[in-house]
Amino acid sequence: MFVVGNTLLGLATVLDYALTFYTWIVIARALISWVNPDPWNPIVQFLTRVTEPVLAPIRRRLGWGMGVDLSPLAVIVVIWFLQIAVVQSIKDLAVRMN
Repeated sequence: MFVVGNTLLGLATVLDYALTFYTWIVIARALISWVNPDPWNPIVQFLTRVTEPVLAPIRRRLGWGMGVDLSPLAVIVVIWFLQIAVVQSIKDLAVRMN
């Protein structure tokens, strides 16, 4: 049973790192949106391609509050929730299996 526990622990760790990395990508996208970025810059294109599928539906539902796009903040809160609820639950299950 320890093999399954270690596998789950590894999965939870990778998921935690991936969510943290995506949080930083969303933050970078939000910071770059404050300036007028060159749309042909490869970094700007990458950030847009990676974050727009997640931000666009939230942006449609939230709208613009006082002219400010709150969708990055909502995505970060959801990521934090996933890290606390899902990742921590997987880690706890893995520890119990060992």
